[in-house]
Amino acid sequence: MNSAGLAQSVLFEERVAQNGKRIGIATLNAEKSLNALSLEMVDLLDPQLRLWAANPAIAIVVLQAAGEKAFSAGGDLQHLYRTMLDQQASDAPDNIQGNAYAGAFFEREYRLDYMIHTFPKPILAWGHGIVMGGGIGLMAGASHRVATEKSRFAMPEITIGLYPDVGGTWFLNRMPGHIGLFLALTGAAIGATDAIFAKLADYEIAQADKPAVFDALLTQPWTGENDDVVLTRLLQRHLTPTSEAVSSPISTNYALINQLCSKPTLPEIVNAILALKSEDVWLQKAAAVLRAGSPGSAALTFALLKRGRHLSLAEIFRLEYVVTLNCALRSDFCEGVRALIIDKDRQPKWQHTSLADVSRDWVNGFFVGPWTGENQASHPLADLRTTSLPIKITTFT
Repeated sequence: MNSAGLAQSVLFEERVAQNGKRIGIATLNAEKSLNALSLEMVDLLDPQLRLWAANPAIAIVVLQAAGEKAFSAGGDLQHLYRTMLDQQASDAPDNIQGNAYAGAFFEREYRLDYMIHTFPKPILAWGHGIVMGGGIGLMAGASHRVATEKSRFAMPEITIGLYPDVGGTWFLNRMPGHIGLFLALTGAAIGATDAIFAKLADYEIAQADKPAVFDALLTQPWTGENDDVVLTRLLQRHLTPTSEAVSSPISTNYALINQLCSKPTLPEIVNAILALKSEDVWLQKAAAVLRAGSPGSAALTFALLKRGRHLSLAEIFRLEYVVTLNCALRSDFCEGVRALIIDKDRQPKWQHTSLADVSRDWVNGFFVGPWTGENQASHPLADLRTTSLPIKITTFT
C-alpha cells in the first residue's frame, strides 16, 4: 500500500504471511541519488514506522532500498548546502537557530534514527551496496542488520568537514578496541565481514539469496511473542559460508589499529597513522583520507567520542544535534560539501591547515547551544527517553 498523494521517494508495502500476520516493507526509492536521505524521505518513514509499531497485525518491518548500488550513500546535502550559504549571507550568520532547514532536517533525522534503535518490533535492514553516513544512521539501530558481498560501510564525514553523526558517537564507541576512532578519523570503507566485526551488521547473506529470504518471511510462525527469535533463525539459515579468502582489513590489522589509536593524545594518534609504512592498500587509503581531511573534524570527532563515552543514546542524539547545527555555522562543513559534492574539485580549503592549529576553545564552541542548563526542557529532542541503553530486542538463538 503506497502512501497516497505523497512523492514516492519511499515506497511502502504490506505482505501477508501464511498465518495472517503482516510484514511491513519500506523501500528507499531514490536510486539516482544513491538513495541519499532527504527530509522528504524522513517525513515519509517516520509516521509509517509509528503506524506499524502500533499495529498488532504487523509482525516485523523490513527496511531496504531500490537498485543495486546503494542502501543509502548518506544524507542529501545539496539543499543543506544552499541553506548554509544563505545563512552566511544573512544578518545573523552565527545564530545556531538561524538555519530553519538544518534545524528541521537534523531533528527529524535523529528522531527517526532513535525510533529505529528503540523500535518495539524486529526491524530487518538489508544493507546492500553503499551504506554511508545517514545510511548507517538508518541501519545501525535495526535489530537484524544484513550485509551482502557488495556492502561497503563508511563514515567519511572528515572529508566534508563534519563528524560521524546520526548516533556515531554511540556506535563508534561500542566497537571492539579502538577501531571506531580509526574508522572515524580515516573514513575507511569496510565490507560485510568487517562490518559484522565492528558491530555495524549482524549477518552476511548473498544478494542472490534475498528473494528466498523474503519469500521465507511469509512462511514463518509469527506470533508477536518471539518474532525476533524467528527472524534470527531464518537469517541464520541463509548465511554466506565463511571463506578464508574474504578480505577483512579491520580484523587483519586489529592489533596494529589498536596500537596506533591507543596513544594518549590525538596529535600522537594522527601522526602515528600518517607515519605508518605499509604495503596494505587499505591502510594507505585510510591514511590518505586522514591527511586530506579536515583537521577541525578530526579534533571534533575525538572530543565527541570522549564526551559521549558514558552518555545514554538519547543524550547522545541531543548532544549531536547541538554539535551538528554548530557545524552548519562553520566554514569547514560548507566548504567540504562544496569541494566534494557541488563543484567536485576535491580541493577544500579548510579553516585549519593542521591539527596543531585547532584550539581547545574552538572545539569547545561546538558544544554550546541555547538548550543547556535550565533550558534543557526546550531542546527539540527533549522528549527522547533517557534510558542508558537503547530499548533493543533481546535475541535468543
